This record gives sequence, structure tokens and C-alpha cells, in this order.
Amino acid sequence: MENFVVSARKYRPQTFDTVVGQDSITRTLKNAIKSNHLAQAFLFCGPRGVGKTTCARILAKTINCFNLSDNLEACNECESCTSFNNNASFNIHELDAASNNSVDDIRNLVDQVRIPPQVGKYKVYIIDEVHMLSPSAFNAFLKTLEEPPAYAKFILATTEKHKIIPTILSRCQIYDFKRITVEDISAHLAFVANKEGVDAETDALHVIAQKSDGALRDALSIFDQIISFSGKNITYKNVIENLNVLDYDYYFKLIDAIISGDIVSTLLIINDIIDNGFDGQHFLIGFGEHLRNLLVGKDPQTLSLLEVGGSIRQKYQEQSHICSAEFLLKALEIGNKCDIEYKSSNNKKLHLELALMQMCSLVKPGYISESRPTVVAEKKANPVYKSPTVTESDKATEKQSSQPVEKEEVPTKRPVSSRPAMPGTISIKGNQKEEKNPDEPDLEDNTGKPADVFDQPKLNKAWKSMSESYRSDKNFHTTLFKRKPVLKEDYKIEFTVDNKIQKSEMEDRKLEILPALREKLNNYQVLLDIVVTEQTDIKKPYTPQEKFNKMAAKNPALKTLKDQLDLEIDF
Repeated sequence: MENFVVSARKYRPQTFDTVVGQDSITRTLKNAIKSNHLAQAFLFCGPRGVGKTTCARILAKTINCFNLSDNLEACNECESCTSFNNNASFNIHELDAASNNSVDDIRNLVDQVRIPPQVGKYKVYIIDEVHMLSPSAFNAFLKTLEEPPAYAKFILATTEKHKIIPTILSRCQIYDFKRITVEDISAHLAFVANKEGVDAETDALHVIAQKSDGALRDALSIFDQIISFSGKNITYKNVIENLNVLDYDYYFKLIDAIISGDIVSTLLIINDIIDNGFDGQHFLIGFGEHLRNLLVGKDPQTLSLLEVGGSIRQKYQEQSHICSAEFLLKALEIGNKCDIEYKSSNNKKLHLELALMQMCSLVKPGYISESRPTVVAEKKANPVYKSPTVTESDKATEKQSSQPVEKEEVPTKRPVSSRPAMPGTISIKGNQKEEKNPDEPDLEDNTGKPADVFDQPKLNKAWKSMSESYRSDKNFHTTLFKRKPVLKEDYKIEFTVDNKIQKSEMEDRKLEILPALREKLNNYQVLLDIVVTEQTDIKKPYTPQEKFNKMAAKNPALKTLKDQLDLEIDF
């Protein structure tokens, strides 16, 4: 039986040009070789499976090659290259610091460094997982690392740079390897599949690339696992079944149900997901990613941030046009809060269902795009309901429609809010003309009502008397008492507030204030105008020095006391 070689080893890059996703690092190393500016020590750091050890081996092989190509790649034919390919090179040494982390191991390495290379120009020492060295071993390594022989080169590799002592870092040229993108991993998997004669769907390879979390070695291991599961034909369905990944279709159907306000369908879908064995938190992570993809799919400039296959990308674009950005942001906020509180919840399924039902309740004008009519919009388009039977009294009413008719049912008085509308809430003010409530007093109709003459002192007295009735509402009472009203022409009163929030509150309660003020002044032509003044010129002291200076300006004796006793300001 032929020995099977895993794809991660079989297709391991042998040249700089075949390294996946680290173009900036490989270009820098090739330029260093070309200009003969090789550092004495290199530190390759980054996540697992991104090519640190691979680049270290390629660098060691390339700088010892006798016949470099014009592209600065090893020839694979000279004595140095062939011995390296056969794992028989005496110039390139690999040390695993995880199992050789003592002072004695470093001493043995230092002794080997003293012997010059027999073949080639350099002796290269590759120390993997260098952060596992003990503090004593690091200290024993310092002098050799700082002043090695001209023929010695050190390449250190680690996944945890923060564990390496600063004295080692300062002696190395540091290269930070990045996570490999989904597109690069997917393209490399397609190359490997073509070499192996495997028929693989693009969406299936994208799922494998996403599951690998930026590590090419993990992606190739998953690729081998899927081939064992499905043979030479890799499909999207086989991949999500083998990797226990939640199908994208669940998320798309769930969003369709939520933006329709269909709580029943939403609960049935999440119940089906849980019955199929998926964990609730696993679903929340995937659903949050789905909402994020819909958000970035709304704009062509952010469309490149979608790390999915072509057909699924098209679905995201179509569904993103149905949802408004405000809806997606609010749904993300609800989902994130549910994710944070999920582990501490005693009834996890109910906790998840409540979050989804809250998302369903977001369906109202302004949250869903106009390209898709919502249930609320359809109700607005329906005509007002009329009784099918017409009575004699109705006919008589129609004949007298030109005359004012008293309504039998008096609508309840609209409650006046004592607080301004919170930012982010949706208001129909300005979009829809508000119908006048007949039970509210008409502030503009002053026909036949008294209009006594009054002056500023009388206005101040009436304002103070009116303000006393709001003593129970401390904040509003303070607003009324902070400044005095100013009498303008034609009985117009101007009152100044500090900000727009106070102005909104005053406007909301004008229906209470103005009638009471008119009654106290016996003048029903009085009008109230609310003006905002922004106090930007007042500078408050913040630091202890500023506070002392302000106090000393009012009381110079403080500065004298400080100077005489040689006191310091406590910072």
C-alpha cells in the first residue's frame, strides 16, 4: 500500500513565490538577499499555520544555494539544495524549543555555532516555538544572538511574541505574519483540488476556508477530511454536514421571517435549528455574522468585505436591499446582548426566542427598506373602515356636513410628555400632519377674550406664581426658575433655555404653561417663544492647578499662604 502524505506536507511551499498570503514578507526577504543585507537574527511571529516555519526553511535553503535564479529562488540542483531536500544538510539545523528549553540545550547550540560550515556560505539555526525557552536559556542565548560569527544566521519562530523577553526582541529583525484571507485559502484549495483530480464547488471551498480561521494548514487538513467523507466530489452540502456548519439558507429564511414580522415562522425556524443539534450560542455567532454581512453588502464599497462564494454573495446583495441599516444595527445590538447573557441564562432556549421576537417587533416604518412593502405599510394603504349599513341619522348628518357638528364620542386627551423624545426613536412629526384634538385649547384663537396691559415686573410675578405649581417636578421647576422671561412687543414673551432638550420639553408642555400664564395676566393674546442659548464661552477648571488658580483669584490670601508655607498642590 502506498503511503499517504497529507496535503499540508505534500503541497508545502518550496519557494518564495509559492508562499500563500504573505507577499510583503517574501518580497522583503528576497530584496534582502539581493542587496546582501541579511540580518544576523530574524523573528517570525504570527498565528498558527500561516507559513512561519515554511518561510524560515525557504530562506535558509535560498541563502545557501550556489546557483540562485534571476528571480532569487533556489535552483534545487546544487549540492546544498539537494542535501536540504533530502533532509541531510549539515548547515541547516532545526531546534524545537518546546522540548529543548533548558540552559544546557542552548549551550550545546552555542558550541555548534563555533564550527564554520563545510558546504555553503551560512550555518542557519531555526528555533521553533522560541517563546518556550526558560528565562535562563534566553539569557544564555543573548550574547551569541547579538554577536554571532559572520556565517551564522538565526531564525526564531513563535506564535506568542509577547512572551519573548525584550532583550531578545531588540536583537532580531521582526516579521509579523498575518492571517491568510479566505479568498487566498480558497484559491489555494482550488489549486490543490485540481492537482488531486477532485471536483470541488466554490462555495464548499469557501466554507472550508472560513472554518480554518486564517490558517492554511488547518484548511488543508479539513480538505483531506472532506475527501475521506465524500470522495472526489466535494459539494457544499457535504461540507456543512461533515463540519457541522449551519447552512446559510437558515439565516436567509430567518431574516425573511423577521422582516415580515412573522413571529410564528421565526420560532419554528429556530426550533428546527436546535432540533438538528446546533448549540444556541453557535447559532448566535453565525446569525451575528449574517447580519454583519447584510450590513456590508448594502454598499458597493464594502462589498469586498464579504468572505463568501459567488452565489451566496448574490443572495446577500439581494436581501441587504430589503433591510435598512437602522434595522440591521438594532438587530445586531439585540443579538450581541443575547450572546453576552446567554451563558448565565437558566432557560437558554427562551432567552434566544425572546431576542428573535424583539427583532420581529422592529418591523415598522423606517426600519425596512421601501423596496419591500411591510405589513404596516399595507395597513396604511387600506381605506378607513366604514359600516356597511347607512342609518337615517347618517343621511341627516351628511346633509348638514357644511355645518359644525358635535361628535358623540370625545377622544381622550393626548398625554403631554414631560420628557423629550429619546434620540434614535422614530417620529412621524413632520411626515404626517397631526390632526387637531378638539379637546385641546386653541392657543391662537383669542377672539373676544380680554387682553389687559402688563409690564415686566407683573410678568415676573405671574411667571413665578405659575412656576410654583411645578415644584413637584424638580427638573422642570429648575428650568423655569433658572432664568426670567423677557417681555417683547405685541405681548410676546421670550424664554431662554440652555439646550435643545430643554426646549423640546418646554414646547411639549406649552399647552399647560401658556393657558395658566394668560389667566394670571388676564391677557389671552400672550405668546410664548422658546430660545436656546449655547454657553460655549464658559471655561470650567478641571485640573487641580486650574482650580487653585481660580480660588486664588477670588481670595489672594490662599496664594500667600501657599508661598509662605512652601505648599504643593496635590495632583
